[in-house]
Amino acid sequence: MAGGAEGVRLRPATRADWDLIRGWLGRADIEAWWGPRSATEAEVNIAMGSRHALCRVIEADGTPIGYAHAIDATAWGDQLPQDLPAGTWDLDLFIASENHRGKGAGQTALAMLKDEVFSTTLATAVCVFPSIRNERAVRAYEKAGFRWQQNLG
Repeated sequence: MAGGAEGVRLRPATRADWDLIRGWLGRADIEAWWGPRSATEAEVNIAMGSRHALCRVIEADGTPIGYAHAIDATAWGDQLPQDLPAGTWDLDLFIASENHRGKGAGQTALAMLKDEVFSTTLATAVCVFPSIRNERAVRAYEKAGFRWQQNLG
């Protein structure tokens, strides 16, 4: 299925991928949901430099189509909800390839990342912090089994 979820896999993101990831982060469509480039570059750099993170390039049939990471949520500091259970990991991803959006690639990548977190770390839970304005992402997270806990603003 061209442009769909078939053939989707995650591979470790390395510093050699930085120019590709940085280019994606500078795109207006990615910035609209992930935030300003300077902040998202810092977030990805923190994740890539952490021993408590999994950074992945999302590929479809060997072609990079997006980026994903999972990181121990405590890496983000004191801005977390107070009732977030200890051991929670934050998952985040985007599909940069417009040909793969809305066709299951993101949901497949999310499921793979979630499975990897639970099978390779001591995580007790996973969470996401999507913008409620990004309805496509919110619906994808709900389809993947995530449930609203609270609105952080």
